Amino acid sequence: MLTLSPTLLDETLNISYQAGKYLVDFYQKFKESAVNVEHKLDNTPVTEVDLCLSQFLIEKLTALTPHVPILSEEQCKIPFAERRQWDEYWLIDPLDGTQQFINRTDHFAILITLVQKQQPVLGIIYVPILKTIYYAMQGVGAYKKVGDDIIKLASQCSPHKRAIKIGVGAESTQRKVQPLLNPNYQYEFLIYGSCGLKSGLVADGTCDCYVRFGSTGEWDTAPAEVLLAEIGGQVFDFDFQPLTYNQKAHFTNPNFVMVANSAFDWHKIFQFNA
Repeated sequence: MLTLSPTLLDETLNISYQAGKYLVDFYQKFKESAVNVEHKLDNTPVTEVDLCLSQFLIEKLTALTPHVPILSEEQCKIPFAERRQWDEYWLIDPLDGTQQFINRTDHFAILITLVQKQQPVLGIIYVPILKTIYYAMQGVGAYKKVGDDIIKLASQCSPHKRAIKIGVGAESTQRKVQPLLNPNYQYEFLIYGSCGLKSGLVADGTCDCYVRFGSTGEWDTAPAEVLLAEIGGQVFDFDFQPLTYNQKAHFTNPNFVMVANSAFDWHKIFQFNA
């Protein structure tokens, strides 16, 4: 089992920075029409950029920790019978927000997580175009770096006497969320990019929570688990239960909510079973 240390964190951050340089180069080189876009079985897009970055990250993480297996969104056909034996592994999404990349919104990220005993313990969300990186390690805290400025993220105040700020991915999601909310509170919605970016907005206090309907993978939520745990936040499904990692044959998450302050009574806000 790897020891969680500043050195391990720094070396993993360096790998993410290197991957980010490649991603920026790809982004500047290709126009939308020049990117080879295919679709996976779930109809989500995948590009040559996803595949190249996946291979790059696998090679770099393997060199860093030769005995730790790696699970990438783009290379995840590992039998459950094999991976369920893993005590630890790297979980990566080389391009979180592929559609955002294709649409040239700048709102996409590189996600890297170390999972030990089915619990994410080190997480990185790197948004190279915006020169922003979120990172956290269990017991060390959570941080946001923009350019050369590093901010240690802190626990967020409960939204008792103001509108609750909710991050969503699209107007269609906002319309789905609204009927599930307690009408006795006020709400503001922010529509923003990829899953990783929205989880960053929760961690830094821009949003109080992020609500997700529809398909995501364990790689999408894993780094946020570390970020939010370090500031007193939480990720839970619509039954208010935690998400799981490497405990089932597939990688698909249920619908979920990420919150910045787990002490707030979110049962009063979300009426999922009403």
